[in-house]
Amino acid sequence: MPVRYIRVDPTVNLFAPAVRAFGTIAIVGRVTTPAPAPPASASASASAKKSAAAEAAATVPPTPVAFTSPDKAEQTFPGELGKALTLVFRQSPGPTLVYGVPVDATAPDWKSALAVVAGLNVQLVVLANTPIDATSKTPEGPIGLLSDHVTSVSQTGADGMERMGVAMLPKGSTVPKVILSNERMVYIAHNSDEDAAVAVTGTIAGYEPFVSLLLKKVNIDSPPFNPTDIDALNGPAEVSGSGPTGAGVNWLTSPALIPGNGVYMGEGYTGDPGSPKKYIDVCRFVDHLSFLLKAQLIGSIGNVRISRSGLRALIAQMEAVLSPFVDAGVLNSFEIVVPVLVLLDKDPATLTPDEANRIHTAEVQRLVQVLAAVEYAGAVHRISIDLKFD
Repeated sequence: MPVRYIRVDPTVNLFAPAVRAFGTIAIVGRVTTPAPAPPASASASASAKKSAAAEAAATVPPTPVAFTSPDKAEQTFPGELGKALTLVFRQSPGPTLVYGVPVDATAPDWKSALAVVAGLNVQLVVLANTPIDATSKTPEGPIGLLSDHVTSVSQTGADGMERMGVAMLPKGSTVPKVILSNERMVYIAHNSDEDAAVAVTGTIAGYEPFVSLLLKKVNIDSPPFNPTDIDALNGPAEVSGSGPTGAGVNWLTSPALIPGNGVYMGEGYTGDPGSPKKYIDVCRFVDHLSFLLKAQLIGSIGNVRISRSGLRALIAQMEAVLSPFVDAGVLNSFEIVVPVLVLLDKDPATLTPDEANRIHTAEVQRLVQVLAAVEYAGAVHRISIDLKFD
């Protein structure tokens, strides 16, 4: 196991780059390759056919290629992956860096491709043209593997590797029960012939983590759902005095009150309506803030002393990260508490044996516990207006 110096629930190790993007994408998709040669005779055995399919798949190693524009995307990866790369860069604002990871068109090895993606410094992962259904969401299905990937890498991967996955329902589907409940997944319902999951991924990548995705534009053709469909997607009916309900699925919409003609995100839910991180921006901002704090504190390891002055310097470094978010209105407030500093501030003569032992233990173990509480200023998602006429 690597040495773990700073402990933020969950415990992580701190050796990571000090710079983390917030909208880098990995797209895994099928590519078209030359068809294998036909068998010598029509009576070729089934095992020979399987061998040919395996050989064809082996010709497409899941080697990631970085793109900063759609130029040559479809030449590099003909097929669904190339089309997805073109579509993701069509979003405005959109991503600045996208990795394309190819799999074979007829025998895609999603598991191997996602294993490669686990080592990429990305924050969003999507499978090109792969809707979620009863087959794809099984543990060995592509969406099942994607859901497991974003959870396992975020929890056990290196710092800065936290990520979210995006998947779409089949065209026209309004049944939210099909999803795999996961706060690190984003699900989108649509009426498009295009890859809605890829388009939404590009939209998410274009905004800073703390920006709500509600009513953000998605450059895609998708006729709107009717009110009954939206009620089915959003779960229990909302009333004037209630907040957003949600069933873990977002939808594409074209609100009449927004001038012009466009397609927008109908909500900004994560894939787990019961999670404290119910919204995409909350999950992304927690990842982002956690990384910023850890990157700031790495310089304190091996230098800061377990003393009153040393621990106050530690608090000042954390305040330097958090205060700008308060000034920008992203956070309402924050509070930092270092329990051992509270004891060090007391008159040594007044310490109880237990308190003195806690200071001694911190000094001997060289372990400092820091408690940071932040109050996130969420964006408005519903406005309730009561009109009174006298």
